[in-house]
Amino acid sequence: MVDNFEQQILFTDILPPVSQISSRKKRITDQLPADLPPFRVIRKERRRRSVSAYRQGGVIEIHIPAKMSRRQEIEMIPEMISMVLRREARERKTDLQLMEIGMQLLTQYLPDFDVHPASINWHNMSERWGSCTTVDRTIRISDRLVGSPAYVLNYIIFHELIHLRVPGHDSEFNDYLIRYPDQGRAEAFLEGFELGCQSGGSGVIPAVNI
Repeated sequence: MVDNFEQQILFTDILPPVSQISSRKKRITDQLPADLPPFRVIRKERRRRSVSAYRQGGVIEIHIPAKMSRRQEIEMIPEMISMVLRREARERKTDLQLMEIGMQLLTQYLPDFDVHPASINWHNMSERWGSCTTVDRTIRISDRLVGSPAYVLNYIIFHELIHLRVPGHDSEFNDYLIRYPDQGRAEAFLEGFELGCQSGGSGVIPAVNI
């Protein structure tokens, strides 16, 4: 996936004023359902007819032709978001599959652990990626991670597995955590995910034609 970046600072001479962008954003979002997940629309000069959508860093990106009318854009946004959500739902792992991932991670990276999770389930969490209750050995994974790369989901499960033995985030915890080979890569993804959600918000960010 190609990372997109804000061009407001670099190209102030060719971009419309911030007030104009804000006004345009309000006109578009006023005509859309209020409960849409964070998204942004990217207009591309090279794209003639086709549209595509996927989740990038926590925000659904919708790529459309630069010459598409605003009315067409507004009509298309909910449909493309629904398509992404349906695709993610198909990719959503079952609770049994989450448990299988957890047991594989224990065997591979935590063979010295003598405690196993009782369950690993998806949970609606907007502030945390996962949680672990040591009393009943239950692990919950934020459903924001549905559709995320396997190394990211596995990292969060691995993180919570360690909490079965180590409740805090002290040096002992970190000694276990570094056993996961994709730690840095996963943390970078999650940081980008959070930044994308913060910059995206609910509604569209008008984008420069690219």
